[in-house]
Amino acid sequence: MRHWRIELRRTAAAYAEETPVTLQDITITRNAPANVPADLLSWVAEIAALTRPDAVHWCDGSQAERDRLYDEMVAAGTFIRLNPARRPDSYLARSDPADVARVESRTFICSEREEDAGPTNNWAEPTAMKQTLTDLFSGAMRGRTMYVIPFTMGPLGGDITRLGVEITDSPYVVVSMRMMTRIGTPALDAIIAGAAWVPAAHTVGYPLVDADGNARPDVPWPCSDTKYITHFPETREIWSYGSGYGGNALLGKKCYALRIASVMARDEGWMAEHMLILKITSPAGREFHLTAAFPSACGKTNLAMLRPTIPGWKVETVGDDIAWMRPGPDGRLYAINPEAGFFGVAPGTSEETNPTCLHALRHDTIFTNTALTDDGDVWWEGLTAEPPAHLLDWQGNDWTPGCGRPAAHPNARFTVPAAQAESIAPDWESPTGVPIDVILFGGRRARNVPLISEAYDWEHGVFVGATVSSEQTAAAEGTVGALRRDPFAMLPFCGYNMADYWAHWLDMGAILGEAAPRIFQVNWFRKDGDGRWLWPGFGENSRPIEWALRRVAGEIGALDAISGRIPAPGDLNLDRLDISDDDLEALFALDPQAWAAEADLTEEYFAQFGERVPAALSRQLAGLRGRIAEAKGAE
Repeated sequence: MRHWRIELRRTAAAYAEETPVTLQDITITRNAPANVPADLLSWVAEIAALTRPDAVHWCDGSQAERDRLYDEMVAAGTFIRLNPARRPDSYLARSDPADVARVESRTFICSEREEDAGPTNNWAEPTAMKQTLTDLFSGAMRGRTMYVIPFTMGPLGGDITRLGVEITDSPYVVVSMRMMTRIGTPALDAIIAGAAWVPAAHTVGYPLVDADGNARPDVPWPCSDTKYITHFPETREIWSYGSGYGGNALLGKKCYALRIASVMARDEGWMAEHMLILKITSPAGREFHLTAAFPSACGKTNLAMLRPTIPGWKVETVGDDIAWMRPGPDGRLYAINPEAGFFGVAPGTSEETNPTCLHALRHDTIFTNTALTDDGDVWWEGLTAEPPAHLLDWQGNDWTPGCGRPAAHPNARFTVPAAQAESIAPDWESPTGVPIDVILFGGRRARNVPLISEAYDWEHGVFVGATVSSEQTAAAEGTVGALRRDPFAMLPFCGYNMADYWAHWLDMGAILGEAAPRIFQVNWFRKDGDGRWLWPGFGENSRPIEWALRRVAGEIGALDAISGRIPAPGDLNLDRLDISDDDLEALFALDPQAWAAEADLTEEYFAQFGERVPAALSRQLAGLRGRIAEAKGAE
């Protein structure tokens, strides 16, 4: 693996001549574990020479290390220890109000050619960005400890598992990465044994000592107004500056698991996808595995921990967010969850919406930007039907119902080990992965898209994934009702040109052939003309999924339609479900005129990618127009 070397305008020796601090003084080599490979040691030394920390700590992932960092963060005000009687071994962090979410406008793909980033990514020229980062990182860790975090994405020993090393000056990042990945000595041992690794450098950009030696006090949530989250696809590197929050700082998450891994997957013949993974067992004991891609606000977390309403069916969680998939020895597609934890949105999570998720948060959880109750627990909008009479809001201010502002930030988060979910599948850490039978795509559509339909073949399924969209629901998003495209739910996360990504999916279909998973599209969000939901959602979503699995099992047929194959009358299991015939008909209504307008929007959407749009997708658009014309003729 190639790593670009930081082209320092001053060498480490020059730094040492200016100040008494040397590489040996900050114990880069002295406290490094034995047998650390030269390339890793050299990279750590380069970052230390650039950022000038007071100390370097190599993380071993131990409980003692975690406990020490927790205690230090409580003392620093970064963590609030929650009431151990109500929420054992759990903590609340409050971020800076300017550091509360991903910052897509400051996220860059620094490919060597702009066209390789494509029109849906922010591109920056690599050499210029490296110089910008070098200037920003210079001295950025003065007064702080630099932590070196070896980590694995996926269970150790697996064919799909990959390694990484994150450098950070944030203890919050260390303990969060400990939950979200597998950090420490085992990961470092794999690197020592020769495994390739992805370098990921992060700093909050808040040094405690300036270049002249002037000190300033620390703050509970250090960050910078300047932010860069950058990815270098050709050299497989990640650099993040200025934010301490979520995927901006936990660089194993979207940065590695999707933006860099999607490029690795393209080059190496596998798939890195923004998909949950479920294990579903039928009443007869047959096991199926399903992956699903949903844009934000489309019920992905709820589906990941689905409680089916159909008797005899069992649903277990393999992963809630990301799937890495590759063809196995038998030609089928196998998936792993590369993460070890859940990093989810808290508001809206409740006993009614997602009891499985809520129960996982009973202990050993890090909460960020939720409200704090008077008895030392957390609260967020939607957790209970009635809010408490008094809270401290996510910024630590007094809050009462009716005060006119939310108690928890809308993007308040929880970080929790995946193993704490009662729905976790026994084989969720299988190194070989699980064989995938079904791929679902879904969006939030009030009209047009039926409850479920099956793609006619893999090529049609790629077309469906490429055109996934949701209708905008608020004026802040743009025109209400307009389509917001999020192909494969990868729009903010694909590390290269989206049209080339579609071509890679088509290539994978050719490799998999008849062993490829079946592809379906679902839509839980259809409404009638009065804006009333037609489908109850939540646990009832197991019903269309059951239909898809019965299709895979060859138990039932289907009807050809504009969108794909849909259930024949009587084939969708509606036992004990109170739904009218009119609502059921409306859930599958396909208006040719509306679909013709949508086809025009798809053609306009594809045009932004120019000649890079695969011919197969243009062919599928023509096929869609043909089905629309056929439906118009039948009216």
